[in-house]
Amino acid sequence: MQLKSLVLKGSGRTYDSLPSNYRFEDMAFYKLKSVHYKRLQRSFEDNEFVSWGIVDENAKLTNAGALLADESPIRQSRIFCTQWNGLDMTNGLGEAIDDVELEECIIGQLQDAVSFVRNNSRRKWWKENDYREELPDYPERAVTEAIANAIIHRDYMLMGSEIHIDMYDDRLEIYSPGGMLDGKLIQQLNPLTVPSKRRNPLLADFFSRLGLMERRGSGMKKI
Repeated sequence: MQLKSLVLKGSGRTYDSLPSNYRFEDMAFYKLKSVHYKRLQRSFEDNEFVSWGIVDENAKLTNAGALLADESPIRQSRIFCTQWNGLDMTNGLGEAIDDVELEECIIGQLQDAVSFVRNNSRRKWWKENDYREELPDYPERAVTEAIANAIIHRDYMLMGSEIHIDMYDDRLEIYSPGGMLDGKLIQQLNPLTVPSKRRNPLLADFFSRLGLMERRGSGMKKI
């Protein structure tokens, strides 16, 4: 694993830019096209598959392209979402209240994961003169930003590991495989001043262009 990372670093390449073992013509991208049209109010053109890095200069599907495909074949891209009964996983109060395993297109996974948190959150509210103001446990924009960051910054070379979103009675935890890109420990750093270093820059660009995450370096402060 460390050797693969060193080879990538030495070659100046990133995992998401590498050619995959999957053929472009075998994949569909309806989810990407749908979100692109909804967000940018224009159709996704065929030449953008190359300019966005979904297909490389040799007409091969990149790993980024495989992750964005409707039925993504990359199994380690899954997200496991769980609503636990209590304050931890082992408090003896019973099994999980709700759980779901998300797979396929990472854009669809983001949307479904945000929906899971929304549907399993409590809401306070008060009534104004002509509307009702709702205050959920977790602001949806912050949840979207946190999950988007987990997706684009995770280490996809860690086989057998997935993103986990765990909801407890008093908190929400998001686990994303892979440590800091430079090997440092986040516990020794200030999360609000850590420089933005993108493990998967193509994915980061996709999500930024589509308005699914904040601009580089501003997300943590917004959360």
